[in-house]
Amino acid sequence: MPTPPPPPHAEELLGAAGVARRAVGPEESSAASRAWWDADADDYQAEHGAFLGDDDFVWCPERLREADAHLLGDPAALRGARVLEVGCGAASCSRWLTGTGARVLGLDLSAGMLRHARDADARTGVTVPLVQADAGAIPLRDGCVDAAFSAFGAIPFVADPGAVMREVARVLRPGAPWVFAVNHPMRWMFPDDPGPEGLTVSQSYFDRTPYAELDDDGRAVYVEHHRTLGDRVADIVAAGLVLERLVEPEWPDDLEAVWGQWSPLRGRLFPGTAIFCCRRPA
Repeated sequence: MPTPPPPPHAEELLGAAGVARRAVGPEESSAASRAWWDADADDYQAEHGAFLGDDDFVWCPERLREADAHLLGDPAALRGARVLEVGCGAASCSRWLTGTGARVLGLDLSAGMLRHARDADARTGVTVPLVQADAGAIPLRDGCVDAAFSAFGAIPFVADPGAVMREVARVLRPGAPWVFAVNHPMRWMFPDDPGPEGLTVSQSYFDRTPYAELDDDGRAVYVEHHRTLGDRVADIVAAGLVLERLVEPEWPDDLEAVWGQWSPLRGRLFPGTAIFCCRRPA
């Protein structure tokens, strides 16, 4: 019996035909991200699901775990706390926190990724409440969250990350932490190549023009937005939040895995992830 062909990838499903650097506004960016992650959810989980686990809190491809880093604080202090994950994907981080006693809500734009979250709920027996929503319009009341975090969710893909900072600040109670991980801004200068080609600067760090993959009609089907370190800090401060710490995880000596542009070669020379540890003032 012949082997069935593999299912089409997101690029095929969405008709990605080329790459461009051009302005992409919030509405087009949000529509592209929703369609992309719905189409790519199966491939993403097949490629990265084992690394992330169903109930593990891994901050980044450098394999920094919340169980070791405690960037949200002492896990014991989060027992019973109301925690929001922004851009939760399959909600493995939320599920791990739930296991420590926190009350976690996972938010994501993509129904496809939330479907994988429900599958993981069934496998683990740990159910995470989920909501499908845009990170720039969080459907929660003011001051109702005791902690919030995002591990590469939403923020690199939104045209107005300042709006996300403002929304998170709004729903946090005074004194609550907000920790988010994104691509390290200096990575923007280099090609998305885990090998030697990815060690040569190819564009300006200060060029904030989004990276977009387009269909034949010129519509964006995938978008990433660049912010410098200074931009990230400005967004945090403008939202009324305090930046307490910036974490740049180092590449572990025993980690040989390649994740997209992340690799031992590049990771041992310069950072790939920036984690901003913030707090709403008390």
